[in-house]
Amino acid sequence: MKSTASSHDSQAERATNEIQDIETNLGHVRPRYGSGPRNETWVAIGLAFALCLSAGCGRKPDAGGKTADGRAPITVWAHHGKPEEWKTVQDQVKRFNESQTNVSARLVEIAEANYDTQVQSAAASGQLPDVLEFDGPLLANYVWKGYLKPLEGLSAEVQSDLLPSIVQQGTYGGKFYAVGTFDSGLGLFANRRLLEQVNARVPTNAASAWTTDEFNSLLARLAEQEKRSGGDSQVLDLKRDYRGEWWTYGFYASLVSAGADLIDRTKYQSADGVLNSSKAVEALAHVRQWFKAGYVDPNTDGRAFVDGRAAISWVGHWEYPRYRQAFGEQLVLLPLPNFGQGSRTGMGSWAWGVTRECRNPEAALRFIEFLLRPEEIEAIVAANGAVPARRSVIERSELYRAGGPLHLYAEQLNQSAVARPVTPAYPVITSAFQEVMAKVIEGGDVKSALDGAVKTIDQDIRDNDGYATK
Repeated sequence: MKSTASSHDSQAERATNEIQDIETNLGHVRPRYGSGPRNETWVAIGLAFALCLSAGCGRKPDAGGKTADGRAPITVWAHHGKPEEWKTVQDQVKRFNESQTNVSARLVEIAEANYDTQVQSAAASGQLPDVLEFDGPLLANYVWKGYLKPLEGLSAEVQSDLLPSIVQQGTYGGKFYAVGTFDSGLGLFANRRLLEQVNARVPTNAASAWTTDEFNSLLARLAEQEKRSGGDSQVLDLKRDYRGEWWTYGFYASLVSAGADLIDRTKYQSADGVLNSSKAVEALAHVRQWFKAGYVDPNTDGRAFVDGRAAISWVGHWEYPRYRQAFGEQLVLLPLPNFGQGSRTGMGSWAWGVTRECRNPEAALRFIEFLLRPEEIEAIVAANGAVPARRSVIERSELYRAGGPLHLYAEQLNQSAVARPVTPAYPVITSAFQEVMAKVIEGGDVKSALDGAVKTIDQDIRDNDGYATK
């Protein structure tokens, strides 16, 4: 799956790279990704012609038009993630069309690396599709910009069956705008044999997670064991080979666990005193120390854990199939460490919404409800390994139901998962935090890095008049 959770290339970085390419061609100065329309409209318009054609923009039938077989068309944009996931989405659209007599969905493939940029371009040129899949944390920004309509008419049966994390992700300003068919799971995978060699306690749920003191002690013991075996003491895999959004998704929950956060969530007007608080500094100082002590494998080949170099891998659900194949029954899933106020974990993934340019909201809703059928959710999570969005599907899943090897993920989404801040400022927040993490990895000063991020975030909020609802 290439989702929010598993997207290793961030929206911020994707947009940055794309815009830099366009700047090279157009000679413009780059605006910040995620800033409001005041400073991004010009570049979005400039991108529209360059990008929309490849995305299928401008090929929608005329309003009120029909397909060759007389059915009302809807255009659906979806990201091209893992091949098996994309194949499943194609099959789902085919099954939907076969089940309909009056509506026909046309699927448009959008490369994940350029996804948000293409959405921005389509919006600037009035070419948004009817149904849009997008990365969940961008919801508030898209709503604020007027891209989405509230998702009205979803059946009560489906709504009551959704995980609370799915409802939270899809809601902004008291209205429900988007729904995912799956959510993500974040935690620690470990090699049980190596933990037993150093007499480690094995947590079974979020409430029994290792404290940071325990985790630091465990890393030291594992490193010493590794040295005695002739290894290099790099016993922790933090996915150094991932980029962009991973560094926010993977670590923002640790701030919350410590009593800090990415922004003050009471009004979403400032990060000062929260993101640069002493608790945030202390939490990231632990992470910096793991790098300084030499515990973190650079993982340049992406095989630190499966090759047995690292005893613990801090990662999401998408690695389960590969790790399970490598370690079988020795593989254990554990909660993230407790940084002081209980273990917390990330959440969020791709979601489906209806755009402002949708000509047939009823047909769009029908398509989204089709994707939420239990058998369709089972099909997509079989392809990407994610957590089913509906409780009833989890209950019959061998992986995620109580007693299943990945049940911790479902439990966390019901109890201890924390959403990334639901604010139009999120693209700037995540970009700023990724810069912080880069400095942490390099061993830089944590407080000054966080102060810089706060300055960037607060300035963006001021530049956009607090992101007041339009």
